[in-house]
Amino acid sequence: MTFVCGLDEAGRGPLAGPVAAGAVILPEDFPFEILNDSKKLSEKKRLQAELVIKEKACWAVALVENDVIDRINILQASLLAMKNAFEKMCKKLPKWAEKNGILIPLGTENSLLINAIVDGNFCPEISYPCVAEPKADCKYPQVMAASILAKVQRDRIMVEYDKIYSQYGYAKHKGYPTAYHREICRKIGPSPIQRLSFNY
Repeated sequence: MTFVCGLDEAGRGPLAGPVAAGAVILPEDFPFEILNDSKKLSEKKRLQAELVIKEKACWAVALVENDVIDRINILQASLLAMKNAFEKMCKKLPKWAEKNGILIPLGTENSLLINAIVDGNFCPEISYPCVAEPKADCKYPQVMAASILAKVQRDRIMVEYDKIYSQYGYAKHKGYPTAYHREICRKIGPSPIQRLSFNY
């Protein structure tokens, strides 16, 4: 049995907050028509898709926070988030397979064949075959699903941060470098979730 796992991140470009990554394996009977690159779906459709993905797929989401991004850079932080999401997903896989009637021979849980597909140019350090492909989130449903989970989770976190640091407008721009975001940072200084290594 070979599984295909999609990996994608959300939040490389923002000036604040974590970078998020999703890892998803989809069942054969998944309603693939609900998927697309997360940036091409409305918020309502992303939220609807998230519910179905979490119900039917084997999935995980991982975050790397702003202080780590500043320390190791955004590319390495994105790869670390994908690695962590993949490893979390792998731990769920045997139970998910059993639930879905997929037979995994006893004693092979740690030697399952998983082919990972990453949106982008680099693969995280995982102990499974991995291919990095630009625009993979427009081609492969597993990557689309990972993109959706990462985007929804990160947006949800930024809305929560907006309640704590309301003057920064995180609920509206989600930390991306809008004119208002840059201006408020210059005016009152960075919030505790700003990525201080980024240009303002």
